[in-house]
Order: sequence, then structure tokens, then C-alpha cells
Amino acid sequence: MARIRGRHAAQRAATTAAGHRRRGGLRSARYRRGLGGTAVAAVVMAALTASQAPGVELAGDGGADRPGSAGDRTPGDDDYATELPPLESPHPPGTSEPGGSEDTSGIPASVLAAYKKAARSLASRTPGCGLRWELLAGIGKVESGHARGGAVDKDGTTLRPILGPVLNGKGFAHIKDTDGGRWDSDTGYDRAVGPLQFIPSTWDRWGADGNGDGRKDPNNIHDAALAAGAYLCADGRDLSSGAGLDRAVLSYNNSSDYLRTVLAWFEYYRKGTHAVPDRDLAVLPTTPGVGESGGGSSPGAGRGGADPADDRPGKPNKSNKPSKPGKPGKPGNPGEPGGGGKPGDGDDGDGNPSPDPTGPHAIERVGAGKFTAVAGEDFAGHPVVRVETAKGKGVKGVEVRFEVRGETEAAFEGGARSATVTTDAQGDATAPVLGAGGRTGSFTVRATVPGKKLGSVDFAASVTAPRADTLARTSDVALEAAKGGKFAQAVEVKATRKGKAVANTTLTAAFGDDAEDAGPYFGKDEQGTPIRRLADLKTGAGGVVALPELFAGDRPGTYTLTLTAEGGATVQVKVVVKG
Repeated sequence: MARIRGRHAAQRAATTAAGHRRRGGLRSARYRRGLGGTAVAAVVMAALTASQAPGVELAGDGGADRPGSAGDRTPGDDDYATELPPLESPHPPGTSEPGGSEDTSGIPASVLAAYKKAARSLASRTPGCGLRWELLAGIGKVESGHARGGAVDKDGTTLRPILGPVLNGKGFAHIKDTDGGRWDSDTGYDRAVGPLQFIPSTWDRWGADGNGDGRKDPNNIHDAALAAGAYLCADGRDLSSGAGLDRAVLSYNNSSDYLRTVLAWFEYYRKGTHAVPDRDLAVLPTTPGVGESGGGSSPGAGRGGADPADDRPGKPNKSNKPSKPGKPGKPGNPGEPGGGGKPGDGDDGDGNPSPDPTGPHAIERVGAGKFTAVAGEDFAGHPVVRVETAKGKGVKGVEVRFEVRGETEAAFEGGARSATVTTDAQGDATAPVLGAGGRTGSFTVRATVPGKKLGSVDFAASVTAPRADTLARTSDVALEAAKGGKFAQAVEVKATRKGKAVANTTLTAAFGDDAEDAGPYFGKDEQGTPIRRLADLKTGAGGVVALPELFAGDRPGTYTLTLTAEGGATVQVKVVVKG
């Protein structure tokens, strides 16, 4: 049902024309629908003349001028009941209700947070994609009116299911049940589910856990946004280019009208938006494109039964006769988000195969992200990454390159600064043993998949100075002196680590409380006070440090001198003062 009339028709024509002025005008037959004669046509032409053209180039109406355009091949191109953004620039609202006609630039706070979080996550996982959160917002606006204006709980799950029409072939695609009714509560046929309108079998392939609760739920805006972003970025797409952006949106729903509508909102949100409060289900929006049948607020809308009025973009489009079911993984069938487009087209809107759900899609860190080693030794831990499909399944046999980056002497076997490892059956690649070298400091180990735009994973590494694990006297001669006298032999200790001398390590030496006031001491300070504690002692090249002269004090007895090295190694030395 084409609901684009009056003001929206003018806006729609204006927005479309802005992207195609170079191509010799519009097909007037497509834009006469809903116009009531010459007077209305004049309004439209005025809107075209004054249109604020989006910065994103929109797809051609017939598709002849843009390679791979879905053009008019898609059944039901004119059946979208979604508002276009207003022609004026967005600005924060006054007191209008969230999602209302006076608040078009506002996005519900929870939903906006989910879009931005998903884009940030994908920026690190697939940096070559260039996904902007405004694109997710454009699709979310078209598919469900941002989850019915933010009608979600504190975890981001919709307060009531958002369901598309029953795909029973009666005016829509014919898709038999694929999820046993788990997501769409229909065991006969499939229905699009959630704020981003995923067909159940699509969700089975592309579902994601965006809020870290251990579940992948298409009804959760965080999960759905991350899954939609991953799908748009799949197959190495570059969304920073006009062609890449077109391909991505068309792969989501193979319809030129859908493309124009999404890109219009995308550009509108790029000009400025703001968060508005989430919506209570007690008040539902009444404009099209909000995840309810026909945009209405009937309590039963979107639940069981056929919904012939639910013909928004992103849903399987109406046609004069039921479409044939397509092959899995192609636009317009259960293999694509939204289920839009002609079943069986078999490409992403540009003649390219749909992304391979079994191929490498992302590289993720496994285990620790930081490693420390002592200079001159090997790192005990190993950086590990996993190469995954879009569903999070490990991919075997993928070459991963580990590279040492930064000013360091650390290296892999043979002094190599890089090493290539092939993923195992679980999709894991483990870096070889990494030697710390003799230089202290920090550096990075970066893992990438050569030839694939899967991003990179960085591991922080640091090399510290050796710390002694053992302190010991260099002599076993007893330390004895007469009261008031001086010890003939200085106290000398050696610091070692794994049997090797540790040079330039710091030690402290102190007598216990039993020596206070009258026990042994290391000379006197400027005020004449006996010194019974020494700090900042340093071992020499052989790991040895000799303490200053030791005086016996005035009280006979046996005393304990404790030496402690940086890192915790200690040794206790017995000192005897005779009467």
C-alpha cells in the first residue's frame, strides 16, 4: 500500500530528485501516484526546486545508471509506508512527544546508544568497513521506527514483539517456518522479527550478542544493531564509498525505493540528532514505519495472523502474485535481513555473491591481552587470536600474521620481527615463543589476516628489568664483635635470578626492633644518631653489594640483619655482640 501522499509525497519526490538531477529528471509516472492534479504537481515541482539534496548519492530510479542496481526488478517497490525526513535541517525539539512529527531528529536514548555501541564495536573488528551509526539509525527508523520509539526495557529488549507479516505467499514471499516458532511464534511460516526485522533463518546465521548477556536475541536492540552492522560490513564491503554503501543497503533489502528511503534518513541524521526519552508502550506512535501493522496502535498488531497492511520497507514486498522461494543466503529470502527484494536474485544488488557465512569475517582476541617478561628471558604467555565467521564460529586453515611493533629487542625465534601461523580446527592461532631481549620498555604485538579486511588485534607487551629471586651472603664466616667495638668483616650479599647474577638491583638492610637504641648500627648521621636502616643499596655488575662498616653497639646479644631485594627476595644475617 503506497501511503506516501501530500507533504510526504512532495518530500519523497524532492529527496529522490536531489540525487538524480544529473540524470535528466524523474520518471513522472512513478511520482504521479497520490498527487491530485495540476495544483499538487506544482507543489511537488516547487519542492524539487528547493530541495536540500542529501550529500549521499542515491540510486537511480530505474537502475540503468548505477551498476548492479535493483532497479524496478524488485516486486512491490512502491509499497513502502515510511516517512521521509523533513526538508528542513534537523533541530532539537521543544516539548513534542518522542518520535512525533515535531521530533523527527530525535532518537530514543536506549536505541541511539545501541546504534553507537554497535558502530564502535565494528570499527575495531572491521575497520575497513567504515560503518557509521547513522546508517544503522536510518535502517532502524525504516524498519521499526526505532523499536516503536524506544519501547524497550533496561536491557534493550522490546516490551512487545515486533513482527512482520506472515510469509505465507499471500501477497508476500512464501517462506516455511525455519525456527519452530522460537522467535516469531509461528510454526507454519516465518515472520520478520525485532527492531531490525530479521527473518529467523537470517538471525540463525548473523545473530550477535551486543549487550554481553550471553544471548543472541533479535528482539534486543543491542543484539540486532550489532548483527545488522556485521551483515552490512560483510564480504569486505567499504561503506565509505557510494557504491559500497548502495550495495550494503540493497543487500539488506533489494529495493531501490528502500535504498532511497534509508539513505535519506542516513543523511538527515548525519546533519544532527539528539537523544529523546524512551517510549512507554501506553502511548504508541501513529506514523508509518514504527513496527506496527500500518503504523497503527492496535494492541494485537504485530502478533499472530496475517498482516496484509504491514508493508513497510524492510519487509517482504507485495507483488501481484506470490514470489518463488529463493535459495538460502540470497536477497529476498530467509538468508537476508528484512526479507525484502525479489526471492532468488542471488546477489547483493551489485551482481556480487552474498557474503559467505562460513568464511572469515572477524579476528578476535582469545585470553589475555597483556604480557610481561623479564629482560633476557622468554615471555611465558602467548598471544592467541581466533578467526571467526559472522556467526562466531572458528575458521580453520587461515593464515594469521603476528608482528612485533615498537622500539624493542623482543623477537620471535631467530630474531624475526614477525611470524605467520595457521589457525587450528577451532579457528585459533597462537603466536610462537617471543623472546624479551635485553631492552626494557613496552611494545605491541599485532595480529592480522593478510589479504583480508578483518581489522587487527593488538596485544600489549612489556619487558622489565630482572629481579632477584635469591639473596645470599658471599661468605659463611661468623659475624662477631666485642661490645663497643667494630666488626672486622663487612656484610656482603649477592643477588641472583635463576642462578644468574642480577646487577643494578635495589636492596634495603635493616635491624629488627631488638637492636633499637643499643644494638649494632652502620655509623651515625649528622646529628650523631646511630643508623640501623639502609635503603637504595645497589648490586654491582656481579650482583654483589657490600654494606658499610658495622659497629657493635653497647648491648651484648644476638641480632638479626634482614636484607630485602626489589621483587621480594630476602636473606637474614646473624650478628653477635659479645660482652
